[in-house]
Order: sequence, then C-alpha cells, then structure tokens
Amino acid sequence: MEAILNFLPYVGWVLLAIMILVFIHELGHFLFAKLFKMRVDKFSVGFPPKVVGVTVGETEYVLGLTPLGGYVKIAGMVDESMDTEELAAEPQPWEYRSKPVWQRILVITGGVLFNLILAAVIFSSLTILYGKSYIPAVGALTVTTESVAYDMGLRTGDHITAVNGKPVDALEGLGSIQELLLADPLIIDVERGSSVLRFEGPSDIMTQLNTGGGSFGIQFDPAVVGIVAPDSPAERAGLAPGDRITALGDSSVVFFSDLPPALQATDGADFALRFVRPDTVTAQASAAFVRLPDSLQAVGSTAYEIVMAGEESLGQYAIGINQILEIKKYGFFASIGQGVSETFLQTRLVASSLKRIFVGQDDFRQNIGGPVMIAKVTKEAADLGAAYFWNIVAMLSITLAIINILPIPALDGGHLVFLIYEGIARREPSLKIRMALQQVGMLVLLAFMVFVIFNDLIKL
Repeated sequence: MEAILNFLPYVGWVLLAIMILVFIHELGHFLFAKLFKMRVDKFSVGFPPKVVGVTVGETEYVLGLTPLGGYVKIAGMVDESMDTEELAAEPQPWEYRSKPVWQRILVITGGVLFNLILAAVIFSSLTILYGKSYIPAVGALTVTTESVAYDMGLRTGDHITAVNGKPVDALEGLGSIQELLLADPLIIDVERGSSVLRFEGPSDIMTQLNTGGGSFGIQFDPAVVGIVAPDSPAERAGLAPGDRITALGDSSVVFFSDLPPALQATDGADFALRFVRPDTVTAQASAAFVRLPDSLQAVGSTAYEIVMAGEESLGQYAIGINQILEIKKYGFFASIGQGVSETFLQTRLVASSLKRIFVGQDDFRQNIGGPVMIAKVTKEAADLGAAYFWNIVAMLSITLAIINILPIPALDGGHLVFLIYEGIARREPSLKIRMALQQVGMLVLLAFMVFVIFNDLIKL
C-alpha cells in the first residue's frame, strides 16, 4: 500500500503533462479542420471508455479514461477508428477526402506544428520570467572521473578554448549535453599549462551519457563568491561578490566544490580564510583583514586572510555564500527569439538522437524511454519547481512532434506519406492498402509500447 501511495505523485504529474500535450496536439488538427470547413465529429482527450462528453454544434467533446493519447474524428477520413462506413458514399463538401491535398496536409501536420508552437511558447515564457543563467568561464574546469569527458582525455584544471571550432567564453551551451550531442564527432580544444590539446568524443556519446547518468562530466567551477547571504558569517567577515577564495583552513581551494568538504572538516572551529579581491571590487576591507605578501597577489588584485567560523544548519556548516552566477535578461521580443531558437535546437537534438539510434550508432534500449521513465523525470522536475516542470513539458512536446511525424502508418507521418503519394501520383492509394497498413501500424505501435514499458522497468 505504501508503494502505491509513493507512486501516486508520479502518476499525477505525468498525467498532467500528457493531458496538456495531447490537448494541444489534437487542437492543432481540430483548428485546421475547422479552418477548411471540415466537419469534426469528435474531439477526444484520452481514449475510451468515455468519462464525460458534451456535444456542441456538430462536435462531441470527450474526456477518455485512458490518458495515453487522444484523437480528432474528421468526417471522411480513415483514422485510428478504422471506420470506413461513410466512405462508400460520394464525397461530401464538408468531408476531409473532398478537400485539396494541401489542405489535408495542413490538417495532418497541425498537431505536430502546435506541439512545436507550445514548446516555443514555454521556452519564451521561461526566458521572460527567469532569463538565461550561466556560470562564467572565469576559471579552469572540474572534470569528473568515470565520465565521458574524462575518458576523452579532459582533466581537472584544463581551460577549454573551443568546442567544434567555436570559441568558448561561458558555460552556457557546455554545462548541458545539448550542443555536444549535435556534434559528430565532438571536438574540444583545451589549454593545459603551456600546451594546446585537442580531444575527440566517442561516436556513441549518447549511449555513454545515458549509462553514465546523463552527465558529460565537466563544469566551470571557480571558487568565486557570487552572492553573500544577509547576516551570514561571510557578510559579517566582510566578504564580497567577486572575491576568489584560495584556501580554507589547512585546505587549498581551487574550485567552488572544494569549499564544502574543507568547511565540514573544520567541525565548527575558527579557521583562516584566504582570498583574492580584484581591484575592481569596491567593497571595503574589514579591519580583521590581514593583507598577504605581494608574492600571493594576482595581477590587478589584492590577497587577504581573515579568521572566521561557519554556522551549523541541518548538520552542515556554511558561511553564507553562493557561487558566481550570471543571469542574462531579455526583452519581450528577444525572449520570443530565444524561445524559437531553443525549440529549433531541441528539435535538432531529438532528431539527431533518433538518427543515432536507428543507424545503430547508439544503443536502442539505453536511449528509449516510455511512460515509466517519463513519469520519473516529470516528477523529479516538478519537485524542483515550476520552471523545471514546464521545461520538461516543452521537451516532451518536441519529442511527441518528432515521433508523430515519423512515416509509420497510424501516426501523422503515415497519413502524410499517403498524401504526398496522392499529390505526386494524382490518385489516392487504394482503401484496401491504407486499411492494411493502418492495422500493421497499430500492431507495431502496441508492440513498441509494451517493449518500452518493460524496458523502463528493467532500467529502473
């Protein structure tokens, strides 16, 4: 019983995400059908059995109990219902089959277009609300061992100078795997001491990322103060944003990730904190600051030492600082541009990922996720906050669009193939062939769904 109760939040969040995506997808089909004066008999979110339905005009609007999809039933169209009864009569002006091929193409692709529009709206809205945040590349890399980056040859302390020939000046685009997956092969140039080195990524990078927890294994991690919490030990000591910490107690500090273990090792006792303050930082030096010898200075900065102690909270010691983080804000129209660009990038990413899988470049089982994995990821995103949840919804919307446009009978892409054939040959494929392919397509999709569910459970 406890396991069931623990699983319910996962179900709730994934159902919310799926219902949003299905509604928007079917709305695209519906609106284009209405635009071209086709009769829509039913608009269903969810598959039978019917939970509730209401008829408005000529259309019945239905909420189905099976929330794994939906459909719009358009008069005169062979769809998932396999209903061909009305096709025996002469085409009527309000029927799908009586309309020009270009109108039917827009109706068929309307769902995909609306899913992409939804993603662009979400990404644009997130940019308007939150901007774009990134850690500036003001220091060397931290490279995680047992990661793709480490296996490539990258090491902690390296300075990345270019990715695929493009100069790098910020973590934005490197902290995630997005740009990395689009490169084939991935080429990273670094400076290591006085040497300039070049490393090439593996051909099956997506599989290695999935089996390794999704992390490429690099981050810019400068030990630079970005935020000082009010009334914290750091504020009382006189630390300021821009200060770069070089030592805490007996531990030298190179990266921000060096600070927590060094701080816990003090066990609440006083410790000496060394840091370098750039001359551009205008904060006043505390009377407790001890200026260190010139040999410890960096160009354009001054080195100090101060004695302080951490404060305990929830069993951990902290001094009240966060890492340097830059947030780039955009205006309304610029945010829309960013949202469209992000949609284009993510669409390329999903398409590239599918291509890698289908050509055997990456492992099929490791890179395909079904309802169980979607539920897990959606719940984890929702736990992190609204921005993360909506980001996942946008990604799922793009994925739904790409999958639906694949040339598989019973999907939008299968209908599109028939229409392209009709446009070229100037005649429809025979009804018998279309019905047979529709049935084969449905069987393939059902078998695939069973496979991905079992595959999800095995991976979990």
